[in-house]
Amino acid sequence: MSKRKKLLERLFSKPKDFEWSELRTLLTGFGYEEISGAGSRVKFYEPQSGSLLSLHKPHPSNIVKEYVLDQVIEALEGRGIRP
Repeated sequence: MSKRKKLLERLFSKPKDFEWSELRTLLTGFGYEEISGAGSRVKFYEPQSGSLLSLHKPHPSNIVKEYVLDQVIEALEGRGIRP
């Protein structure tokens, strides 16, 4: 099983310890480009679909909040991406 597939399954299980680096790896693997925003906001843009995600980067911890996971899952499902 590929790393991307494992990360996708992990994301959809909504773990309490999903890290920002895992999220970044997953989104860039699906063609998203990371764009630094203002403050702790980071945008991910996927040019083919025009999908834009504006996410809150966690701090001081590296653990992604549940509502951010929900946003990412919704965006991926909207593009037909499921584990």
